[in-house]
Amino acid sequence: MSSTHESAYPVHHVGHHFNNASDEFEAAKQGMWVFLVTEILMFGGLFVAYGIFRGMYPEMYVEAHHALQMKMGALNTIVLITSSLTMALAVSATQRGKKQRAIGMMAATIFLACCFLVVKYFEYSHKFHEGLLPGAFYSNTEITNPKAPLFFSLYFMMTGLHGIHVLIGIGLISWMILRSLRNEFSENFYTPVELVGFYWHFVDIVWIYLFPLLYLVS
Repeated sequence: MSSTHESAYPVHHVGHHFNNASDEFEAAKQGMWVFLVTEILMFGGLFVAYGIFRGMYPEMYVEAHHALQMKMGALNTIVLITSSLTMALAVSATQRGKKQRAIGMMAATIFLACCFLVVKYFEYSHKFHEGLLPGAFYSNTEITNPKAPLFFSLYFMMTGLHGIHVLIGIGLISWMILRSLRNEFSENFYTPVELVGFYWHFVDIVWIYLFPLLYLVS
């Protein structure tokens, strides 16, 4: 590596409480895994509630899920899977010191995340218009099952919480782009980008579970 290329990047100083950069990276990665476990526990509570109520009211679940727009859900699934690919490519480019490619891939990830949210906006708008709302706000007259509000309560809690995580992901990736523009990453230091990549893949995996559970009830 030439000295000119090296001087383009600031030197990352390893924290004084780490022996070397490798130890620092492993500690950061383990910290992210611990955080993701807490996220799994949070979503896990909703998945457990979903399973319990589905066992109690299977007919209601089948009837209510027909009100969801499966094609929009499938489109969002494709969008998020593609965004996982672009984020992985961004991490790979950062690891190889290809700043412009990394920035481009992260920008593509943000674009796809925004597409996901736009589709979700149209889905939510349809639910509001049809009165397919949670709890006491439910006013739809086509689905007559008295427990239908329970399904839509779970729908909005699960997809809404996931949507908040998508917004957080957009913010984190935007921060990574800003830091990349400041030349803070190189082949020798890319930990923040990789950890944000872990987070984004988690967000995508959660949706891959939500889509069949909510949209493909049989």
